Amino acid sequence: MTTDDTRRAGWRGFGVAGALPHDIIRALAAAAEGAGYHTFWVNDTPQGDGLASLRAAAEVTSEILLGVGVIPLDRQPADEIARRVNELGLPQQRLIVGVGSGNPQGGLERVREGAETLEERLEAPVVVGALGPNMCAMAGKSADGVLLNWLTAEYVAPSAAIVTAAARQAGRPRPLILGYVRTVYGPGAREVFAEEASRYGHYPAYAANFTRMGTPAEATAVTGETAAEIQTGLAAFAGELDETVVRAITGEESVDAYMALLEAAAPE
Repeated sequence: MTTDDTRRAGWRGFGVAGALPHDIIRALAAAAEGAGYHTFWVNDTPQGDGLASLRAAAEVTSEILLGVGVIPLDRQPADEIARRVNELGLPQQRLIVGVGSGNPQGGLERVREGAETLEERLEAPVVVGALGPNMCAMAGKSADGVLLNWLTAEYVAPSAAIVTAAARQAGRPRPLILGYVRTVYGPGAREVFAEEASRYGHYPAYAANFTRMGTPAEATAVTGETAAEIQTGLAAFAGELDETVVRAITGEESVDAYMALLEAAAPE
């Protein structure tokens, strides 16, 4: 899952919360594969087991790559992640394991050690969730890819440059540059996103990220009333990202609401 400094694939993924019921996960994973998405992602949260959700997605798909973004290593150590990947029988040839620091205290070292452990224990590529420059550099030195998050399209390039330079200094191939892009679509979706943006804006690490960019959390999302508006918004990210992951934000957690967004944002 590596690339050189010039090749950019322009793939598109689709992502949802791991806390969604597995029947919705299955429906969306199968639809994403059918619509031509390159990857299907789930978030890992205290309320939603990302790896278990990917097991549900794997049951109804055969080709689409399956990513978890990201498992905080302070909550689930790398050894435990590797054990559960094997225990669940996840298809490692299609799996992408995303990890993050969790608690910022000691986060860089935790991620470095975790990425090394997973690289040894699993065949699946490891990507690191990163906000700031230090974690971007760590991803470049230690991982197969970086999963950027809560960034404007304009801020992707400087973050990617840090990852690329760190990889070069470490003698590693340039990692893939992936981005979670919150995509807001459908009745009630703006209100749901406004609450999420406000919540993240009060977390110190994320607040520092928004200050660094000089923009509020709300400005990092693609919001539209039509499929054309969604496509235009996502295209702004595609020039710098190897893969743009549509992190779905809908007004309700129903198959119909997510399916409408999945279709509006589908690869063209």
